Amino acid sequence: MKRLQELFNLKGKTAFVTGGAGYLGKAICETLAELGANLVIASRDETKCKDYARVITENFGVKAIGIGMDITSIDSIKAALSQIENEFGSIDILVNDAWSGNKNTFESISYEDWQYDINVCLNGVFYTIKETTPYLIKSKGVILNIASMYGHVSPDYRLYDGAKLANPPSYGAAKAGVIQLTKYLSSFLTEHSIRVNAISPGPFPFPQTGVDNPEFIQKLSDKNIVGRVGTPDDLKGAVALLCTDASKYMTGQNICVDGGWAVW
Repeated sequence: MKRLQELFNLKGKTAFVTGGAGYLGKAICETLAELGANLVIASRDETKCKDYARVITENFGVKAIGIGMDITSIDSIKAALSQIENEFGSIDILVNDAWSGNKNTFESISYEDWQYDINVCLNGVFYTIKETTPYLIKSKGVILNIASMYGHVSPDYRLYDGAKLANPPSYGAAKAGVIQLTKYLSSFLTEHSIRVNAISPGPFPFPQTGVDNPEFIQKLSDKNIVGRVGTPDDLKGAVALLCTDASKYMTGQNICVDGGWAVW
């Protein structure tokens, strides 16, 4: 029987994290680095990824690199994977966390914004998984998709004051697709011993939102069972579980890290 220290050990593994230099992505990368994994941090902002990769190496002593990659471009993904193969030789963990989009209500969203959001939030996840799967087949690896509470529950329109704060319909639709894609792939990739799971974060507003609109943060906190919004550290336990052998008997699952948001 393995001890917990062995089950949560990622030494010698390589993790590929899209959006890894973002608000929640940094906590994901820190978790994997703390457990011993080498890191590839990727996004369209190559400079930001490289800067954070240096921070990871300095703080955790693992090898980390930052690369520029656009998840909506298959050619860009292929180029990034070629670089990863040259640097590390293999990929053991894929975390899909990259996201960008505009705030919108149903009334304000344009067709262009809808198409952009679906392309980034859903198509980009599919493209990245599709291109990375041959590497994960070799390593019998793990895929972790970052979904959202709004992939399985609806936003409460009363919380939002206009388009500036609203959660767009495209976001929830895409994240619901990510949750279903997770379940689908858990079935169809199991023959390759690849496990696929998801995390659905609850309210994790950017710190600047609390500065600009403390009333909104209070609304989110009052609605939630635990009485507060999430901070990046709140994700680390679920990430550690789903990216290690501690969850070796789990696949196709969506863990809600939402402070109980979806319970009522």
